[in-house]
Amino acid sequence: MSAALRGRLWRSLTLRLGLIYVGLFLTSTALMFAAAYWIGVYQPLLGEAAQVRKEAGDLAAIDRAGGRDALLRALAVRRPTGPRRAFDALVAPNGGVVTANLPSWPDAPISGWALLEADSYRGGQERDYEALVVEQRLDDGARLMVGRDVEDIDDRDELFTIGSAWLIVIAALLAVGGSLAMSAAVGRRIDAVTRTARRVMAGSLTERIPLRGTGDDFDELAGTLNQMLGRIEESVEAVRRVSDNVAHELRTPLARLHADLDDLRAAKDDAERERLADQAVAEAERLQSIFDALLRIARIESGRHLVGFAPTDMSTLIADAIEFHTPDAEARGQRIASRVAPGLMLHADRNLMFQAVSNLLDNAIKYGGEGGAIMVTAAAAGTGLHIEIADRGPGIAAEFRDRVKERFFRVPDTAAQPGTGLGLALVAAIVALHKGRMAIGDAAPGTAVVLSF
Repeated sequence: MSAALRGRLWRSLTLRLGLIYVGLFLTSTALMFAAAYWIGVYQPLLGEAAQVRKEAGDLAAIDRAGGRDALLRALAVRRPTGPRRAFDALVAPNGGVVTANLPSWPDAPISGWALLEADSYRGGQERDYEALVVEQRLDDGARLMVGRDVEDIDDRDELFTIGSAWLIVIAALLAVGGSLAMSAAVGRRIDAVTRTARRVMAGSLTERIPLRGTGDDFDELAGTLNQMLGRIEESVEAVRRVSDNVAHELRTPLARLHADLDDLRAAKDDAERERLADQAVAEAERLQSIFDALLRIARIESGRHLVGFAPTDMSTLIADAIEFHTPDAEARGQRIASRVAPGLMLHADRNLMFQAVSNLLDNAIKYGGEGGAIMVTAAAAGTGLHIEIADRGPGIAAEFRDRVKERFFRVPDTAAQPGTGLGLALVAAIVALHKGRMAIGDAAPGTAVVLSF
């Protein structure tokens, strides 16, 4: 394995988490085996040790009370009794063996208890015994060693020791292998995201993260990121279109302004100079209005607009907007009708909401046709409200209803009408700031714009 690959593996979060899991798993496995060993081996040994220690104490008491012959008789009686084979060894103070059925014992005194091999041979066959032995020092200095066979517990001990070692090794290998496999699987999914992100950063906005179709967390994450990439692509495309439209929209008034100023410089008649100066001022004002609208939309969409949200009486606001635009409508032979429920309240910025309703009324008057009717409706809807402004003009074709919210976009049939193409874009930004929705539909005939809050 190369140094680069080892470094990458160690930097992998999934591998580190996997190794942490391996450590926790092995620790829990070891604790489990330790608990099983305590219950299945060590506790039974302690129980046998306590029983043998009691027997040794009873035999020492017999020696003190009845002498050595009484002790020997008690040992002879004890050997064939009990659920486990009994062992003993009586060694005189001078080291001579008085009696014993233990094959061997340590020269040094036994402290506490010890496990001694006590195998026996009969008929050429070996029988395995493991004696748990305690030592009792008699009054004359003789060593009395008393024990019981615990071969079954010793077998259990050996089984636990060997089995637990193998199981821990196998579990460790499986856990490490599983961790590496998991790290590789997760790494492949993350690499797919990384590769896609790098291609997007390189300029390929159409790239998307491949989905496995499993519906797992990574597929859900990839789907969310793909939606984000789609929104980014749409935003970049919208910015590109806005840039093109800004260049197109500013070119004409700038060219007119330049021409007027050139003519103004060459004009000799005062009246002509005044007319050209007025035209130049008008073009400059048009440019100023375009920049003001663009700046206001940008500030609203970026959250830098210092909004003054407060409880706002929308019924009164809509009535004020209708009153403000009524003279323009009457000049075109139009009539503005309204069905506005009283007392409609909304937590909103009053100035921005007035701007939004005013822009919609201005559009309805401008494109509603001579002598047409405009209907303004506002009513409560659940915990919110709906505002609808409908005209009886030619309407907007379905394929253009989303695009008219873009900056400078104008429906081809209305391109000759005065305007900057920023009115509905500003309305859309204001509605989005107020967490509302803006829908453009067909009034059959005409256009119906519905604002929902």
